Amino acid sequence: MRISKRQCTHPWVLACVLWWALAAATGVAFAQERAPHRPQRWDSEDPSNARVIVKFRADSVLRRALAGRGGTPVMMEPQHAVALAARLQLPLADGRVLGRHTQLVKGTGLSSAQLVQRLSNQPDVEWAVVDQRRYIRSAPNDPYFSAGPQGVTPAAGQWYLRAPDATLVSAINALGAWDLSTGSDKVTVAVLDTGVVLEHPDLAGKLHPGYDFVSDAATSNDGSARDGDASDPGDFARQGECGYAQAVSSSWHGTQVAGIVGAATNNGLGIAGAGRDVMVLPVRVLGACGGTDSDIIAAMRWAAGLSSDVGGGKIHANDHPAKVINLSLGSSTACSPAYIEVLQALNAAGVTVVVAAGNEAGLATDSPANCPGALAVAALRHIGTKVGFSSLGPEVAISAPGGNCVNRTGTCLYPILTTSNAGVTGPTTSTYTSGGNDASVGTSFAAPQVSATVGLMLSLNAGLSPAEIRSALQASARAFPVSGAEAGVAQCQAPSAAAQDECYCTSSTCGAGMLDAAAALARINPAPTARISTDTSALLSSKSIFLSAATSAASGTRTLTGYQWTLLGGQQYASFSGSTTAASATLVFVANTGSVDVQLRVTDSSGDSNVVTVTVSGAPATAAPVPSSGGGGSTSAGWVAALLLACAWLWRQRRAVLRRVQ
Repeated sequence: MRISKRQCTHPWVLACVLWWALAAATGVAFAQERAPHRPQRWDSEDPSNARVIVKFRADSVLRRALAGRGGTPVMMEPQHAVALAARLQLPLADGRVLGRHTQLVKGTGLSSAQLVQRLSNQPDVEWAVVDQRRYIRSAPNDPYFSAGPQGVTPAAGQWYLRAPDATLVSAINALGAWDLSTGSDKVTVAVLDTGVVLEHPDLAGKLHPGYDFVSDAATSNDGSARDGDASDPGDFARQGECGYAQAVSSSWHGTQVAGIVGAATNNGLGIAGAGRDVMVLPVRVLGACGGTDSDIIAAMRWAAGLSSDVGGGKIHANDHPAKVINLSLGSSTACSPAYIEVLQALNAAGVTVVVAAGNEAGLATDSPANCPGALAVAALRHIGTKVGFSSLGPEVAISAPGGNCVNRTGTCLYPILTTSNAGVTGPTTSTYTSGGNDASVGTSFAAPQVSATVGLMLSLNAGLSPAEIRSALQASARAFPVSGAEAGVAQCQAPSAAAQDECYCTSSTCGAGMLDAAAALARINPAPTARISTDTSALLSSKSIFLSAATSAASGTRTLTGYQWTLLGGQQYASFSGSTTAASATLVFVANTGSVDVQLRVTDSSGDSNVVTVTVSGAPATAAPVPSSGGGGSTSAGWVAALLLACAWLWRQRRAVLRRVQ
């Protein structure tokens, strides 16, 4: 039966109010108001097949009854489902025995949370918890993540993404970060570079349509100036071109950077992208002779969605504006006002700009990495020292692996393995870098690891500002090592005119520390949610109310590890019976009267906590507990029953009046 708004007139106002209140309180959906279908998640609770782990008190009635049936008190195993089923009038079955006092109990027709609530209120039960489902935390199946075939890729594989250890001191632990978030395809990282080989099989499905901002047709290598094709035609240069004494092969630099950020992951192919499921926006700004500031700045504004002007009087909208921009480019100059202005505009729009510090062998940080608002990244060796080629200085925010070969000859041992192409000039065969002549080393490849981490952070918490992102990255960074290098390696000094090779980083030369992707995500992961649900069905006979934290939840892959129940007021009316540090608590009233304020604090596995407070009444058939300070209590059974009776009576009265009128 549905009451229309037209019928909600005197004398039926009260009936209407009760009717709609009842619907809201109980979650009843009228047939005419069907909600959208929501597919069940694999990790959601089965609403009709409960699995609960129960620990029974050592002196419980059930345990004594088991001993009376001939069990040995020391060795007897709990098998109490039959007795509990009779007591609770529920279909229960014994599950696996987990200890002298602990067993799994299975039920049908109710959820695990509901069974926890029913069992926790039993005097024989010390505690009851949901038999939760856990999931593997494994490395992706991309073959080069761990190690590649001999002769194709270095034995270390993608060492820079794994968890740090005694050898791989500077590894960023992307593997741990993926336990919190594998990224979102709603988050876009723009790679402003040489373009991308769009058909690379590890990138083809991870790219948004970009744009080519190279305005010099003579050095663009694609035969045209700015256009809508962001593919990389190769940045090769002929002898004498761009001042080169010899011909220069194509670097496929943009393809390499894009692979580090967002190569397709867990697809059984090639490498894993540090940003995993984030999307990449390729924006071409570098040709055979590099790129001009005017092209780069115009591309920065377009990539962020601040402008649709692509030059030449043409308007081309960016349908996928980026919240992260990666600039693995620069030169050894002072920061110009043009970059200061565009970085201010981008930061104000919520865009984080990550820039490679430069490869000037320990000299000052390049521009635009040295500009205010840029998040500058220096490069580390696998053991955590500054790699010889990396620039440094106080402008650096953080450091990440930049690849290093260690050995003087032969295959490079610790390059940054990534996507590439085999073409000398134009693209030919899609491939991956190796430890040979194409080994990827440089601050260019440290920066995209930070960009990818920022993409993961925004996937977990989209509201983060550039300042909050910088703060979280720096606060979660691991300290630089002070030993482990060969004899003679000194501490890094402030940049001067003299080059500095490998050195031990400090916070004034290499930033706040070594990038830790997992710790950065954990730092910005939202706190747990505390909720209280109640059951007043036994109030009339026992004067007790069951309180449950079963609907409280931790964020991401964290788990709830602690509970604390506290009375904030009304202690003269009620007190707790039993534990106040379990997932449930029992509140016993002196009489069926009075109200108390109950607070629940939940703590998660990262040490974060949250608090909720509700007001609970000892009078039967009262309104539901009223949440305070952001809390949430559930509707009491007595209140719902009263509403049902009131609605039924009012409906009968209305029918009687209508019959008399007719």
